[in-house]
Amino acid sequence: MAEIDVEVAFALPGRQRLVALRVPLGTTAREAVARAGLEAAFPELPPETFREADLGIFGRLLRDPDHHRLRAGDRIEVYRPLTIDPKAARAARAAHKR
Repeated sequence: MAEIDVEVAFALPGRQRLVALRVPLGTTAREAVARAGLEAAFPELPPETFREADLGIFGRLLRDPDHHRLRAGDRIEVYRPLTIDPKAARAARAAHKR
């Protein structure tokens, strides 16, 4: 069976992980993330962080990561959920400067 090389990336503010994988042709983005073993690298996070996260490839959000078939050289990015709404953060910073 044909295989391709891809990477899976995840980062916290103080730590990051980039995992190089060789996967069968036809592997989806979500399957590649499951194969990357990020749960073991970040045991402080709940496992659903990686099973349910938004995913992207080279900075572009995937609409359907469960069905997106990877191509050789793709870098799958696992996005963390926002901890605060960006508009609320901006408003708080503006109020603090007054």
